[in-house]
Amino acid sequence: MCRSIKTLRGAEPSPTEDDVRAAALQFVRKVSGYRVPSEANREAFDGAVDDITQATERLLGGLRPGQRARSPQPAAAPSGGGRR
Repeated sequence: MCRSIKTLRGAEPSPTEDDVRAAALQFVRKVSGYRVPSEANREAFDGAVDDITQATERLLGGLRPGQRARSPQPAAAPSGGGRR
């Protein structure tokens, strides 16, 4: 998705409120296509950053410690391509 968003779960030291908000800001920037929104879109943009910050804090607070995150598995290569 957005390579500049770092993994916060299990980070040492624990992520700060600023770290969580920075990740939310990067996500909203990526999804909206705005680095800096216009005044007409500022309220929606800032509200989304707030909502995602809160959701991220709930997520991190609700995850059980000790479970390792799995790396995504690469998609299987197509077989044969229909040759006969």
